[in-house]
Amino acid sequence: MEIFKYKKPLSLMSKSKRFGLLSVTLLILSLGLIIGKGFNYGIDFAGGTLIQVQYNGKAPIEKVREAIDSDRSYEGATVTFFGGEDEVVIRTKTSSKALGVDVGDQIRALLQDTGNFEVRRVDMVGAKVGSELREKGLMAMVLAIIGILIYVSFRFEWRFAVASVMALMHDVTIAMGMIVLFNVEVNLDILAALLTILGYSLNDTIIVFDRIREGIRTIKDPDLGGIIDESVTRTLSRTTLTSLTTFFVVLTLYLFGGEIINGFSFTLLVGVIVGTYSSIFVASPILMWLGFSVGGFREKEAEKLKREKEKEKMRAMYENGTL
Repeated sequence: MEIFKYKKPLSLMSKSKRFGLLSVTLLILSLGLIIGKGFNYGIDFAGGTLIQVQYNGKAPIEKVREAIDSDRSYEGATVTFFGGEDEVVIRTKTSSKALGVDVGDQIRALLQDTGNFEVRRVDMVGAKVGSELREKGLMAMVLAIIGILIYVSFRFEWRFAVASVMALMHDVTIAMGMIVLFNVEVNLDILAALLTILGYSLNDTIIVFDRIREGIRTIKDPDLGGIIDESVTRTLSRTTLTSLTTFFVVLTLYLFGGEIINGFSFTLLVGVIVGTYSSIFVASPILMWLGFSVGGFREKEAEKLKREKEKEKMRAMYENGTL
């Protein structure tokens, strides 16, 4: 299926400075938010206790807040609806040790006058465990990026690897900036979403790079910008269709998936949009700025082809007994 009928290459590289300016602006704003405001760490990373309570009917949230506030052990706790109006979640940064052995019994005693309810879940994470999870999460992202560098360098060459990693860093930084802007709680689900963005964006970028490499071999144009314009234009329908399909699936999850995956699906929504943009307008211009040489690449390809032919010739001579 073709959304965009290919007639002539779009002049994308001539506008690369505008896209570069847009990306730099978004990156500066995102970094400003991350450094200035900081992340809203959830219990997974900051430590604390989460209690999920389900009522028979609409939860009397104001009464629940008053009951929780009456106990100093829960000072600073937040009470919010969870999914529907019959469930509430109580989040407190107080550790389970400070709250007592059986938090469920404590909550039942505090909320006994608020109606018929059931304590469905009590999750507790210590501050030390939260800190360790943050460090391991950061390590997972660093290892993923190193792995991508090695893989793309092996499959293409180092300039493609650097360009793809810079594009990925661009996507993840902007996604993190949006997480801070919309005060999304950072937990293990968000970490999983950021790692998913790495994979999704890399896949899109690799497809564009693959088409550029094919274009260098088949298109006679010596100018890299012209080859990129033509290669990206040829993949535009495929990229748009894939991105729209993924976008609508994630949007459905965000709208109807419930509170429990809202943060995950929101981060993915941002990642799909930014990842599609970067694979078209960011990764390829970086390749140009890194000084990739079309002539040098073609010479290497010719040398590689020559060596393969020599190997085939030697193999044929060996099999015929003439070597």
